[in-house]
Amino acid sequence: MTFSSSLGNDLRPLVLDTSVLINLHACSYGDRVLTAIANDIVVPDVVAGELGHETSRRNGDDSFLQSLIDRGKVNIVSMTDAEYELFADLSSGSQSLDDGEAATIAIAASRSFRAVIDERKGRTRAATLMRGEEPSWTLDLLTQQSVVQILGELQAADAVYLALRHGRMRIPAECGDDIVRLIGRDRALECPCLPNFKNLSQEIGVSGPSQTQAKIHQGEG
Repeated sequence: MTFSSSLGNDLRPLVLDTSVLINLHACSYGDRVLTAIANDIVVPDVVAGELGHETSRRNGDDSFLQSLIDRGKVNIVSMTDAEYELFADLSSGSQSLDDGEAATIAIAASRSFRAVIDERKGRTRAATLMRGEEPSWTLDLLTQQSVVQILGELQAADAVYLALRHGRMRIPAECGDDIVRLIGRDRALECPCLPNFKNLSQEIGVSGPSQTQAKIHQGEG
């Protein structure tokens, strides 16, 4: 695996947004991923509340987070009064963010923690507040060197694929081709959230069916 995680040797606590937790649950290795990362992991109580909604309870996202809390791998934190003021500013107005993103940014910016956010608008607002420092991505967690060492390269690649396939994980646009090489073309075609999915689909249409598709058609014949 040739990716370079933006976390590097940064050992500041990580503040996880709602979509990041959903991706970690979807990848099937989330518990091991967070265990392999040396940073303290914090989750705003607002984010935990978002995972308490019916859909997240049905999908198992809520119980995934609760198991992390019970084992001491994640700490739930509340906002201070000053952080709540920033949260209110971020979650209102024409450029408002959703509550989970706003809480994640408010806590990270106020405490000099590192935010982990995948959504473009939230990342832009966070960078503005944190003197140009961009948040990390879920992909940075999955490709952190310590994580790859614990999972092994094959399972680490599986984790990326599953987060894309089931969590609809967002990744940096410039990583699209590398991700296709990592998880394989056939599996990439199952991940419409990829930034280069449209081009990849068009290439398949021009060049003919993939090996998997060809096998399916042969079986049907």
